[in-house]
Amino acid sequence: MGSIRNIFLLSMVLSFLSTLSGQNISPGMWNSRAEAEMEMEAVRKQIKAPGFKNKDYDVTQYGALGNGASMNTEAFKAAIEACHKGGGGRVVVPAGIYMTGPIYLKSNVNLYIDESAVIMFSQDPKDYPLVMSRWEGMDCINYSAQIYAYKEKNIAVTGGGTIDGNANNSAWWPWKGKEEFGYRKGDPHQAKARDALHEMMHQRVDPKQRVFGDGHYLRPSMFQSYECENVLISGVRLMNSPMWFIAPVLCENVIIEKVHIEAHGPNTDGCDPDACKNVLIKDCYFNTGDDCIAIKSGRDEDGRDRKQAAENHIIEGCKMEDGHGGVVIGSEIAGGARNIFIQNCNMSSPDLWMILRIKTSSSRGGVIENIFMKDIEVGQYRDAAIHCTMFYEKPGEFIPAVRNIWVENLKVSKGGKFGVFANTYPESPLKNLKMVNCQIDGVDTPFSMDHFKNLELSNVVVNGKLMDQNEVGKK
Repeated sequence: MGSIRNIFLLSMVLSFLSTLSGQNISPGMWNSRAEAEMEMEAVRKQIKAPGFKNKDYDVTQYGALGNGASMNTEAFKAAIEACHKGGGGRVVVPAGIYMTGPIYLKSNVNLYIDESAVIMFSQDPKDYPLVMSRWEGMDCINYSAQIYAYKEKNIAVTGGGTIDGNANNSAWWPWKGKEEFGYRKGDPHQAKARDALHEMMHQRVDPKQRVFGDGHYLRPSMFQSYECENVLISGVRLMNSPMWFIAPVLCENVIIEKVHIEAHGPNTDGCDPDACKNVLIKDCYFNTGDDCIAIKSGRDEDGRDRKQAAENHIIEGCKMEDGHGGVVIGSEIAGGARNIFIQNCNMSSPDLWMILRIKTSSSRGGVIENIFMKDIEVGQYRDAAIHCTMFYEKPGEFIPAVRNIWVENLKVSKGGKFGVFANTYPESPLKNLKMVNCQIDGVDTPFSMDHFKNLELSNVVVNGKLMDQNEVGKK
């Protein structure tokens, strides 16, 4: 009887530990591809698309005019408010070009954009109210994103239409302070405000007291949902964002699918989920002026104090062309990242810098772990297929950790400077990098890695040569 009781207690303990592992305690390196895929499918089951009431609210019934000239801010607001108060449904934007200021999404509202419709956002900063936001990983009061939501549930942007951020070398982009994006010497730009925000963060000033906006030149994102649940962006075409395109912050249950993203402005990242849990990015196209997808969890104090990792992300079926990185983790990653799954993606461009990019520093800290990447086809890239640095931006006192990376079936036709590049601390080497059935052609240097532990190469061929893991790192 006692032995039966002991077996029962042991099973209860194992079950409890298994539950914790699925939440906040991450396992070590997977023992097999099947084990990693099983964990990925367990994550997928947690991600559910929001549902909406079967009722439509046409914005033209609330005064919107799709003539490309009239401002429709109040009409969009009225339609969304009516939909929300009515229990939810679709706010429909029919064919036409609709000028507007920022759109605030409320719970249970699906903003549906007809395939012949264009939402064109105002270039006038005075049209943008100040809201709680996160700018480059730092919390503050700043211009509203062009589509914004705060602590809402069940929100969506869907349809086959176009959202044009209306940024260019005459509006928004010059604030970066670079002549290539329209900046002229003597014009105002973001540098002073950016430095001030950094200092406020370091001093741990209450984010509600970090007020920017008019006169500070910190560009808004196109889409930002802040502390929201059940977020869907599907089917739309996004162009010319002032800064980052899709930037959910501290959200849970996010789906981004069949979205076409294109702009070559400064910091026009495609999709940057920040400290989010349970994220699916599927069947999207990225052609960007910065990272295609960049997974984040806050900068420095704001990331570490929140203690919210980027967790349980699936990226699949995506195509990347121009961009600093195809799939990036960092640099604002102080809260850490874990359980990142990437599969069946196609990447290629002479202006695509890296395929898998991990960028962090000792001003960030945090643990980046459990990254599984498989079935990636690459035409060409510029710098490295796998790139890991712990020396991005300035150093600090918080040594980061990067561990447990599995890359399988990576095929590259024309590589760049490196196959694999890693620049880490001696006391915090890159741990547990496993590459299986990978072929990388046309690189200058197959491996450049300074500090690493437990490198495993299985049928990895670079420039036609089978690589020996025991030879990597030798002078």
